[in-house]
Amino acid sequence: MIDTPVTWPNGAKCAVVFSFDFDAETLWLGRDPSNVNRPGTLSQGAYGAKVGVPSILQVLRDMGTLPATFFVPGWTAEHHTDRVEAILRDGHEVAHHSYSHKWIEPTDPAGELEEMEKGLEALKRMVGVKPLGYRSPAGETSPNLFRLLVERGFLYDSSMMDGVNPYFHKVGNDPRALVEVPWHWSLDDAVFMLFSIKSPRAIMTNEHILTVWSDEFRAIYKAGGLFDLVMHPQVIGRPSRLQLLRDFIAFAQSFPNVWFATCRDVAKTFAAQAH
Repeated sequence: MIDTPVTWPNGAKCAVVFSFDFDAETLWLGRDPSNVNRPGTLSQGAYGAKVGVPSILQVLRDMGTLPATFFVPGWTAEHHTDRVEAILRDGHEVAHHSYSHKWIEPTDPAGELEEMEKGLEALKRMVGVKPLGYRSPAGETSPNLFRLLVERGFLYDSSMMDGVNPYFHKVGNDPRALVEVPWHWSLDDAVFMLFSIKSPRAIMTNEHILTVWSDEFRAIYKAGGLFDLVMHPQVIGRPSRLQLLRDFIAFAQSFPNVWFATCRDVAKTFAAQAH
């Protein structure tokens, strides 16, 4: 049994979101600022901008002009503006993903506020976006986070893993202050494919990953839930992994009555239904 049922538009059986965390080099700089002097390390992130994003956009066009949500740090918007503009030209959603991909530290509210504000300012200045959604780096949050989002007019957050379907966060006296669009590590490409010297992981085959994602999709589809696939251009943007993405999209498209949507669309649908 999946949590609170949602009625999806046009009689859809389930909703599918393709979300991409376009971290670029911030994934490596946010964890270890000394990586600024390690161009080899940073090149993994640079690949996401140089090759990953254009390739992903082509896949989404080829598979039926599918919508997607790209969570973009402010630093990425400043340093890879052309790629973020290309995302917007294709009609995809651009959402907030901090400024520099630093993990939230609950004991440092000033630092958390700075990441929030600098990220918002950069997205507005570089690409004219006032985002409605936010995803925290690595899913790290704080008691302060949801208040910051509500005060800045966000519609939704996508940082939590305590549900499958959308739900509301209570903030202050408002029990419906913010929509949560949940995710989970099992539907994140990084845990299967992202290797680094300091954080080594086994690299899984496409067959293994496709099985995990397909099994989860079947169960969520049967229950009428939300399938939120989290990917990273520097990871899913590798040549064989792009084929994995194509194969999974084709698998999901083989099921009747699937709604492919952005996080923003899912949050709006849920909020309108609940009110």
